[in-house]
Amino acid sequence: MEKEIVQRAVSRLANTMRIYGEEHLRYKSLVAVDKEEAIENLDRAWEAKLEAFHTLYDVSKDEFDYFAQSDTSLLIALRNALHHRDHSLFSSLLPELWLCEAPERLEGAAFLLASHKFVGGEQSRMHHFIKLDDIYSRLDPSKNSPELLGLGKTADLQKRFNLIAEGLTFMKIQAEAKSERYPEKQVYLDIMPIFISGVVRVFRALKSLGVEFKGYDARAYEKCFTEELEIDLSFFEFKILRMNMVQLYLGPALTVNEAAILYGRKIKSCEEDSYFDF
Repeated sequence: MEKEIVQRAVSRLANTMRIYGEEHLRYKSLVAVDKEEAIENLDRAWEAKLEAFHTLYDVSKDEFDYFAQSDTSLLIALRNALHHRDHSLFSSLLPELWLCEAPERLEGAAFLLASHKFVGGEQSRMHHFIKLDDIYSRLDPSKNSPELLGLGKTADLQKRFNLIAEGLTFMKIQAEAKSERYPEKQVYLDIMPIFISGVVRVFRALKSLGVEFKGYDARAYEKCFTEELEIDLSFFEFKILRMNMVQLYLGPALTVNEAAILYGRKIKSCEEDSYFDF
């Protein structure tokens, strides 16, 4: 391993993480002026983080087995899917809600949002939600979808997907969605805790191999991603985002953090047989 090359890749990843955080902080002021720019800036900054993570993978894959871990394996798969763009999957929640032709058509729709929980009770204000079903469509050979990743033997692909699905406990999201009768296209997974978990795992491994965290951003993130942060990939926090009149009136200025509420079955109207499907 050429440590200097790996150190530069760590620094680049840390830099993109800072830039994403800055875009998140700018979101509230920018979305009031230009919702498209605010939303697209967040998504492009997110994709830059995935690209930087993949660069780190390229230069350190001989030292760390990214495909042996559910979080890092999924991050590489998502980056590759977004990089090649040969499908329409993995649009995040914000453009799905607010950059469509007529957001008002979503009035009454409810979205199940699942986020892995931090160990110790910390909560992130940053999220990146994608449809859980998109992950299955792209990575699960048993689904036989037209967007299926067609590289390698089916058995190997199924083994890889099973590692991801079991390691990230997707079955718990599916069970919750099924019990409350959410349509598949209204069930979203927060990728941010998975990204944090993957970065923590890789940074710790590289630090144990003597890789130094050089540069301002890398040093700023070193301690929290090697000593402090921890994600429990076996537990979820569920929230519901309902597109009611207030949400539609305020638009994306009312953020997901502000609008979504902790999931509880009593919030469903007794008159409803199932959640609204648009």
